[in-house]
Amino acid sequence: MSQSEDTSGPDDAFEALDSWVPDEGSGGDEGEATRREASEAESSRASRGWWDRNADEYQSEHGAFLGDDRFVWGPEGLDEAEAGLLGPAESLKGLDVLEIGAGAAQCSRWLAAQGARPVALDLSHRQLQHALRIGGGVPLVQADAGTLPFKDASFDLACSAYGAVPFVAEPVEVFREVRRVLRPGGRWVFSVTHPVRWAFPDEPGPEGLSVAASYFDRTPYVEQDERGNAVYVEHHRTIGDRVRDVVAGGFRLVDLVEPQWPSWNTQEWGGWSPLRGNLIPGTAIFVCVRD
Repeated sequence: MSQSEDTSGPDDAFEALDSWVPDEGSGGDEGEATRREASEAESSRASRGWWDRNADEYQSEHGAFLGDDRFVWGPEGLDEAEAGLLGPAESLKGLDVLEIGAGAAQCSRWLAAQGARPVALDLSHRQLQHALRIGGGVPLVQADAGTLPFKDASFDLACSAYGAVPFVAEPVEVFREVRRVLRPGGRWVFSVTHPVRWAFPDEPGPEGLSVAASYFDRTPYVEQDERGNAVYVEHHRTIGDRVRDVVAGGFRLVDLVEPQWPSWNTQEWGGWSPLRGNLIPGTAIFVCVRD
């Protein structure tokens, strides 16, 4: 059955998930780092495996910052409650919202607290188990962002805070899928690593302030095992690429937000830090509308 013929809706697509149990075998598993091409299928397999293996460590390390029911757009700590990129909080009541790459569904819980009807979707089974652990009753779906298991025009809004988009080889296909499930006038707001960051080493200190690579090199960053199989893949697009992808996906770009690093945020998160955040942008948030 083609995607346009899919008759399932947001209330029909919830995958059965096991109840939460601690996973003593989870943990960081980094491979050899390289730059090489990676197909959509290889990227998807790598992302699912990496997040299943690393979800426990990720939630343990960043859970306090993310909160259980806070909507944070990135490491800078820009909060949707203040930014209003999806619209004023009071306007969210009663809206159907799809969160893509939801992780443990923290953003979806915030949306539910505003009276919205969110659905949290993620590729990783383990991330969604953390959503079950935290609780809150948000509907959960395990699926690939490039093949959304919902009928056309199912949602009023779609959002993604660092989810899915940086890890897919064909972002336009994801955008077209998001457009398909959105109703006319719906917003699609997503955040990614700011593209300029790809020219700098992924280091939070002074060593991360000197250009070390070409901003224009779109070759994906890949970590691979001893057999050459990708275990982590992240794809680079320039700012111009992202804008063109948004348009090719059928959206109108209405805002591009580059959050400044706030004085209250003193923590480091990977290559993000107060030092770098006061000098170069770390996050780009694209606010798009489906006409």
